[in-house]
Amino acid sequence: MRAEDFDFALPEALIAQAPARPRDSARLLVVGADGTRDMGVADLPGLLQPGDLMVVNDTRVIPARLHARRGEARVEIMLNRADAGGQWHALVRGAKKLRAGDVLAIEGAPELAPRVVERQDSGAVLLDFGPDQALLAAALEKAGEVPLPPYIARPDGPTEQDREDYTHLFARQPGAVAAPTASLHFTPALVEALAARGVSQVEVTLHVGAGTFLPIRTDNPRAHKLHAEWGEITPQAAAAINATRVKGGRIVAIGTTALRLLESAVDDNGIVHPFQGLTDIFLLPGHRFHSADVLLTNFHLPKSSLFMLVSAFAGMERMRQAYAHAVDAGYRFYSYGDASLLFRENAK
Repeated sequence: MRAEDFDFALPEALIAQAPARPRDSARLLVVGADGTRDMGVADLPGLLQPGDLMVVNDTRVIPARLHARRGEARVEIMLNRADAGGQWHALVRGAKKLRAGDVLAIEGAPELAPRVVERQDSGAVLLDFGPDQALLAAALEKAGEVPLPPYIARPDGPTEQDREDYTHLFARQPGAVAAPTASLHFTPALVEALAARGVSQVEVTLHVGAGTFLPIRTDNPRAHKLHAEWGEITPQAAAAINATRVKGGRIVAIGTTALRLLESAVDDNGIVHPFQGLTDIFLLPGHRFHSADVLLTNFHLPKSSLFMLVSAFAGMERMRQAYAHAVDAGYRFYSYGDASLLFRENAK
Protein backbone atom coordinates (compact mmCIF):
# COMPACT_ATOMS: atom_id res chain seq x y z
CA MET A 1 0.00 0.00 0.00
CA ARG A 2 1.38 3.39 -1.08
CA ALA A 3 0.14 6.94 -0.69
CA GLU A 4 -0.08 7.09 -4.50
CA ASP A 5 -2.84 4.48 -4.32
CA PHE A 6 -5.06 7.17 -2.81
CA ASP A 7 -4.36 9.93 -5.32
CA PHE A 8 -6.91 11.37 -7.72
CA ALA A 9 -7.24 14.45 -9.91
CA LEU A 10 -9.38 17.20 -8.41
CA PRO A 11 -10.13 20.42 -10.31
CA GLU A 12 -9.53 23.43 -8.09
CA ALA A 13 -12.97 24.78 -9.05
CA LEU A 14 -14.59 21.96 -7.05
CA ILE A 15 -13.05 23.09 -3.73
CA ALA A 16 -15.94 24.76 -1.92
CA GLN A 17 -15.25 28.26 -0.63
CA ALA A 18 -18.61 28.68 1.15
CA PRO A 19 -21.25 26.24 2.40
CA ALA A 20 -24.57 25.49 0.78
CA ARG A 21 -27.42 27.66 2.01
CA PRO A 22 -29.47 26.37 3.69
CA ARG A 23 -26.98 23.84 5.02
CA ASP A 24 -29.13 20.80 4.31
CA SER A 25 -29.47 21.77 0.65
CA ALA A 26 -26.01 20.30 0.00
CA ARG A 27 -25.78 17.32 -2.32
CA LEU A 28 -25.37 13.81 -0.95
CA LEU A 29 -23.68 10.93 -2.76
CA VAL A 30 -24.96 7.61 -1.41
CA VAL A 31 -22.36 4.84 -1.75
CA GLY A 32 -23.33 1.25 -1.11
CA ALA A 33 -22.96 -2.27 -2.42
CA ASP A 34 -25.47 -1.48 -5.18
CA GLY A 35 -23.45 1.47 -6.52
CA THR A 36 -23.92 5.21 -6.13
CA ARG A 37 -26.99 7.43 -6.02
CA ASP A 38 -27.14 11.21 -6.36
CA MET A 39 -29.36 12.64 -3.65
CA GLY A 40 -29.42 15.52 -1.17
CA VAL A 41 -28.61 15.89 2.53
CA ALA A 42 -32.29 16.67 3.11
CA ASP A 43 -33.04 13.10 1.94
CA LEU A 44 -31.14 11.64 4.90
CA PRO A 45 -34.23 10.68 6.97
CA GLY A 46 -35.45 8.40 4.17
CA LEU A 47 -32.03 6.76 3.88
CA LEU A 48 -31.88 5.80 7.55
CA GLN A 49 -34.18 3.43 9.42
CA PRO A 50 -36.24 3.66 12.61
CA GLY A 51 -34.04 2.42 15.43
CA ASP A 52 -30.81 3.72 13.92
CA LEU A 53 -28.59 5.82 16.17
CA MET A 54 -26.57 8.80 14.97
CA VAL A 55 -23.32 9.43 16.86
CA VAL A 56 -22.39 13.11 16.61
CA ASN A 57 -19.27 14.91 17.76
CA ASP A 58 -20.24 17.81 20.04
CA THR A 59 -16.85 19.53 19.98
CA ARG A 60 -16.84 23.27 19.31
CA VAL A 61 -14.14 25.08 17.34
CA ILE A 62 -12.25 27.76 19.24
CA PRO A 63 -10.56 30.79 17.60
CA ALA A 64 -7.28 28.93 17.75
CA ARG A 65 -5.04 30.87 15.34
CA LEU A 66 -2.97 33.61 16.97
CA HIS A 67 -0.34 36.02 15.66
CA ALA A 68 2.58 36.64 17.98
CA ARG A 69 6.05 38.17 18.24
CA ARG A 70 9.28 37.22 19.91
CA GLY A 71 11.06 40.54 19.80
CA GLU A 72 10.92 41.55 16.13
CA ALA A 73 10.35 38.00 14.88
CA ARG A 74 6.77 37.19 13.93
CA VAL A 75 5.23 33.74 14.35
CA GLU A 76 1.79 32.26 13.77
CA ILE A 77 0.39 29.94 16.41
CA MET A 78 -2.24 27.27 15.83
CA LEU A 79 -3.33 25.86 19.16
CA ASN A 80 -3.68 22.12 18.85
CA ARG A 81 -4.47 20.45 22.18
CA ALA A 82 -4.80 21.53 25.79
CA ASP A 83 -2.52 19.86 28.29
CA ALA A 84 -2.40 20.04 32.08
CA GLY A 85 -1.72 23.23 34.01
CA GLY A 86 -2.47 25.71 31.24
CA GLN A 87 -0.04 24.26 28.73
CA TRP A 88 -1.00 23.81 25.09
CA HIS A 89 0.50 21.81 22.27
CA ALA A 90 0.59 24.08 19.22
CA LEU A 91 1.77 24.11 15.64
CA VAL A 92 3.84 27.23 15.03
CA ARG A 93 4.76 28.76 11.70
CA GLY A 94 8.25 30.09 12.34
CA ALA A 95 8.94 27.64 15.17
CA LYS A 96 12.66 27.61 14.35
CA LYS A 97 12.84 31.16 15.69
CA LEU A 98 11.80 29.99 19.17
CA ARG A 99 13.79 28.66 22.11
CA ALA A 100 12.70 27.24 25.45
CA GLY A 101 12.07 30.08 27.89
CA ASP A 102 11.06 32.62 25.23
CA VAL A 103 8.02 34.73 26.15
CA LEU A 104 5.73 35.67 23.28
CA ALA A 105 3.65 38.80 22.80
CA ILE A 106 0.21 38.02 21.36
CA GLU A 107 -1.07 40.61 18.90
CA GLY A 108 -4.41 41.98 20.06
CA ALA A 109 -4.17 40.34 23.50
CA PRO A 110 -1.28 41.86 25.49
CA GLU A 111 -2.63 40.23 28.66
CA LEU A 112 -1.41 36.89 27.29
CA ALA A 113 2.31 36.15 27.55
CA PRO A 114 2.80 32.47 26.76
CA ARG A 115 6.18 30.96 27.55
CA VAL A 116 7.85 28.42 25.28
CA VAL A 117 8.29 25.23 27.29
CA GLU A 118 9.93 23.22 24.54
CA ARG A 119 10.20 23.00 20.77
CA GLN A 120 9.17 19.63 19.37
CA ASP A 121 9.25 17.94 15.97
CA SER A 122 7.60 19.17 12.74
CA GLY A 123 6.87 22.71 13.91
CA ALA A 124 5.20 21.66 17.16
CA VAL A 125 5.79 23.75 20.28
CA LEU A 126 4.62 23.32 23.88
CA LEU A 127 3.40 26.67 25.23
CA ASP A 128 2.49 27.66 28.79
CA PHE A 129 -0.37 30.17 28.91
CA GLY A 130 -0.73 29.97 32.69
CA PRO A 131 -3.49 28.36 34.74
CA ASP A 132 -6.22 30.96 34.07
CA GLN A 133 -8.15 29.29 31.27
CA ALA A 134 -10.95 31.87 31.48
CA LEU A 135 -8.41 34.58 30.65
CA LEU A 136 -7.17 32.53 27.69
CA ALA A 137 -10.69 31.87 26.43
CA ALA A 138 -11.60 35.57 26.58
CA ALA A 139 -8.38 36.54 24.82
CA LEU A 140 -8.98 33.99 22.06
CA GLU A 141 -12.44 35.42 21.41
CA LYS A 142 -10.86 38.86 21.11
CA ALA A 143 -7.63 38.15 19.22
CA GLY A 144 -7.95 34.66 17.79
CA GLU A 145 -9.02 33.72 14.28
CA VAL A 146 -11.25 30.87 13.21
CA PRO A 147 -8.71 28.28 11.98
CA LEU A 148 -10.10 27.71 8.50
CA PRO A 149 -8.38 25.01 6.47
CA PRO A 150 -5.71 26.29 4.08
CA TYR A 151 -7.74 25.39 0.99
CA ILE A 152 -10.45 27.95 1.88
CA ALA A 153 -9.11 31.16 0.38
CA ARG A 154 -9.39 34.13 2.73
CA PRO A 155 -6.54 36.51 1.82
CA ASP A 156 -7.69 38.98 4.49
CA GLY A 157 -8.41 36.33 7.09
CA PRO A 158 -11.64 34.60 8.14
CA THR A 159 -14.80 36.68 8.16
CA GLU A 160 -17.57 36.99 10.73
CA GLN A 161 -19.65 34.85 8.39
CA ASP A 162 -17.00 32.14 8.66
CA ARG A 163 -17.36 32.16 12.44
CA GLU A 164 -21.00 31.24 11.96
CA ASP A 165 -20.52 28.90 9.00
CA TYR A 166 -17.71 26.91 10.65
CA THR A 167 -19.84 26.20 13.74
CA HIS A 168 -22.17 23.22 13.65
CA LEU A 169 -25.52 22.60 15.25
CA PHE A 170 -24.25 20.08 17.84
CA ALA A 171 -21.28 22.17 19.07
CA ARG A 172 -21.21 22.15 22.88
CA GLN A 173 -17.70 21.43 24.19
CA PRO A 174 -15.02 24.02 23.26
CA GLY A 175 -11.60 22.70 22.30
CA ALA A 176 -11.38 21.82 18.60
CA VAL A 177 -9.30 23.69 16.04
CA ALA A 178 -11.10 22.11 13.08
CA ALA A 179 -14.79 21.45 12.66
CA PRO A 180 -16.27 17.96 12.33
CA THR A 181 -17.46 19.01 8.91
CA ALA A 182 -20.14 16.37 8.32
CA SER A 183 -22.11 18.06 11.10
CA LEU A 184 -22.06 21.39 9.23
CA HIS A 185 -24.90 20.07 7.04
CA PHE A 186 -27.45 19.74 9.84
CA THR A 187 -30.32 22.16 10.42
CA PRO A 188 -33.01 22.10 13.14
CA ALA A 189 -35.53 21.00 10.51
CA LEU A 190 -33.35 18.07 9.44
CA VAL A 191 -32.79 16.95 13.04
CA GLU A 192 -36.54 17.15 13.64
CA ALA A 193 -37.25 15.06 10.53
CA LEU A 194 -34.73 12.43 11.62
CA ALA A 195 -36.31 12.23 15.07
CA ALA A 196 -39.76 11.85 13.49
CA ARG A 197 -38.34 9.00 11.41
CA GLY A 198 -37.32 7.21 14.62
CA VAL A 199 -33.59 7.94 14.32
CA SER A 200 -32.08 8.83 17.69
CA GLN A 201 -28.91 10.70 18.52
CA VAL A 202 -26.08 10.54 21.04
CA GLU A 203 -23.15 12.91 21.58
CA VAL A 204 -19.48 12.08 21.96
CA THR A 205 -16.51 14.48 22.03
CA LEU A 206 -13.34 14.46 19.98
CA HIS A 207 -11.43 17.75 19.95
CA VAL A 208 -10.14 17.78 16.38
CA GLY A 209 -6.54 18.97 16.23
CA ALA A 210 -4.50 20.96 13.75
CA GLY A 211 -2.81 17.76 12.61
CA THR A 212 -5.89 17.01 10.53
CA PHE A 213 -4.57 19.54 7.98
CA LEU A 214 -1.10 18.02 7.74
CA PRO A 215 -0.30 16.09 4.56
CA ILE A 216 1.12 12.58 4.52
CA ARG A 217 4.76 13.14 3.58
CA THR A 218 5.79 9.52 3.14
CA ASP A 219 4.86 7.08 0.39
CA ASN A 220 4.26 4.43 3.05
CA PRO A 221 1.04 5.40 4.86
CA ARG A 222 1.83 3.02 7.71
CA ALA A 223 4.86 5.15 8.55
CA HIS A 224 2.65 8.23 9.07
CA LYS A 225 1.67 9.12 12.62
CA LEU A 226 -1.37 11.22 13.46
CA HIS A 227 -1.23 13.86 16.18
CA ALA A 228 -3.03 12.71 19.33
CA GLU A 229 -6.46 14.22 19.99
CA TRP A 230 -8.49 14.24 23.21
CA GLY A 231 -11.82 12.45 23.22
CA GLU A 232 -14.56 11.26 25.52
CA ILE A 233 -17.38 8.74 25.34
CA THR A 234 -19.40 8.90 28.53
CA PRO A 235 -20.81 5.75 30.15
CA GLN A 236 -24.28 6.95 29.17
CA ALA A 237 -23.28 7.38 25.51
CA ALA A 238 -21.58 3.98 25.42
CA ALA A 239 -24.69 2.35 26.93
CA ALA A 240 -26.95 3.97 24.31
CA ILE A 241 -24.70 2.78 21.47
CA ASN A 242 -24.55 -0.77 22.79
CA ALA A 243 -28.31 -0.89 23.44
CA THR A 244 -28.94 0.15 19.84
CA ARG A 245 -26.76 -2.70 18.62
CA VAL A 246 -28.59 -5.22 20.83
CA LYS A 247 -31.94 -4.06 19.44
CA GLY A 248 -30.75 -4.49 15.85
CA GLY A 249 -30.35 -0.80 15.03
CA ARG A 250 -27.46 0.57 13.02
CA ILE A 251 -24.78 2.90 14.34
CA VAL A 252 -24.42 5.92 12.04
CA ALA A 253 -21.19 7.86 12.61
CA ILE A 254 -21.63 11.53 11.73
CA GLY A 255 -18.16 12.34 10.50
CA THR A 256 -14.77 10.67 10.51
CA THR A 257 -13.99 12.19 13.91
CA ALA A 258 -16.90 10.36 15.53
CA LEU A 259 -15.87 7.15 13.76
CA ARG A 260 -12.22 7.42 14.87
CA LEU A 261 -13.31 7.89 18.48
CA LEU A 262 -15.72 4.95 18.32
CA GLU A 263 -13.03 2.69 16.88
CA SER A 264 -10.70 3.80 19.69
CA ALA A 265 -13.19 2.54 22.28
CA VAL A 266 -14.74 -0.58 20.72
CA ASP A 267 -13.65 -4.15 21.37
CA ASP A 268 -13.57 -7.07 18.93
CA ASN A 269 -17.10 -8.05 19.95
CA GLY A 270 -18.52 -4.69 18.92
CA ILE A 271 -18.98 -3.41 22.49
CA VAL A 272 -18.18 0.30 22.84
CA HIS A 273 -16.63 1.12 26.20
CA PRO A 274 -16.53 4.47 28.01
CA PHE A 275 -13.44 6.38 26.96
CA GLN A 276 -11.61 9.47 28.13
CA GLY A 277 -8.12 10.38 26.95
CA LEU A 278 -5.95 10.72 23.88
CA THR A 279 -6.25 8.79 20.63
CA ASP A 280 -4.00 8.80 17.57
CA ILE A 281 -5.76 5.93 15.80
CA PHE A 282 -5.03 5.82 12.05
CA LEU A 283 -7.59 3.76 10.12
CA LEU A 284 -6.20 2.24 6.94
CA PRO A 285 -7.49 -0.39 4.50
CA GLY A 286 -7.24 -3.74 6.22
CA HIS A 287 -8.71 -2.39 9.46
CA ARG A 288 -11.80 -4.31 10.57
CA PHE A 289 -14.48 -1.91 11.79
CA HIS A 290 -16.55 -2.99 14.78
CA SER A 291 -18.34 0.16 15.90
CA ALA A 292 -20.33 1.73 13.03
CA ASP A 293 -22.35 0.52 10.06
CA VAL A 294 -22.86 3.82 8.22
CA LEU A 295 -20.73 6.95 7.86
CA LEU A 296 -21.82 10.44 6.82
CA THR A 297 -18.78 12.44 5.73
CA ASN A 298 -17.61 15.15 3.37
CA PHE A 299 -15.28 14.62 0.39
CA HIS A 300 -11.62 14.50 1.37
CA LEU A 301 -8.23 15.46 -0.03
CA PRO A 302 -6.24 13.17 -2.32
CA LYS A 303 -3.62 11.10 -0.47
CA SER A 304 -5.01 12.26 2.89
CA SER A 305 -5.48 10.19 6.03
CA LEU A 306 -9.23 10.80 5.77
CA PHE A 307 -9.51 9.50 2.20
CA MET A 308 -7.61 6.45 3.43
CA LEU A 309 -10.12 6.11 6.26
CA VAL A 310 -13.19 6.17 3.99
CA SER A 311 -11.45 3.71 1.66
CA ALA A 312 -10.93 1.41 4.63
CA PHE A 313 -14.58 1.76 5.65
CA ALA A 314 -16.34 1.39 2.30
CA GLY A 315 -13.68 -0.33 0.17
CA MET A 316 -10.83 1.07 -1.91
CA GLU A 317 -12.28 0.31 -5.33
CA ARG A 318 -15.75 1.47 -4.35
CA MET A 319 -14.35 4.79 -3.12
CA ARG A 320 -12.19 5.29 -6.22
CA GLN A 321 -15.30 4.89 -8.36
CA ALA A 322 -17.39 7.08 -6.06
CA TYR A 323 -14.87 9.92 -6.06
CA ALA A 324 -14.45 9.70 -9.85
CA HIS A 325 -18.23 10.03 -10.15
CA ALA A 326 -18.26 12.94 -7.68
CA VAL A 327 -15.65 14.82 -9.73
CA ASP A 328 -17.46 14.16 -13.00
CA ALA A 329 -20.79 15.22 -11.48
CA GLY A 330 -19.38 18.44 -10.02
CA TYR A 331 -19.77 17.67 -6.32
CA ARG A 332 -18.20 20.31 -4.05
CA PHE A 333 -15.24 19.08 -1.99
CA TYR A 334 -13.77 19.57 1.48
CA SER A 335 -15.00 21.36 4.60
CA TYR A 336 -17.66 23.60 3.05
CA GLY A 337 -18.55 21.06 0.36
CA ASP A 338 -21.13 18.34 -0.22
CA ALA A 339 -21.45 15.05 1.65
CA SER A 340 -21.40 11.31 1.09
CA LEU A 341 -23.28 8.56 2.91
CA LEU A 342 -21.14 5.43 3.04
CA PHE A 343 -22.30 1.94 3.96
CA ARG A 344 -19.65 -0.34 5.39
CA GLU A 345 -18.59 -3.12 3.04
CA ASN A 346 -19.78 -5.93 5.28
CA ALA A 347 -22.59 -4.04 7.07
CA LYS A 348 -26.22 -4.99 6.80
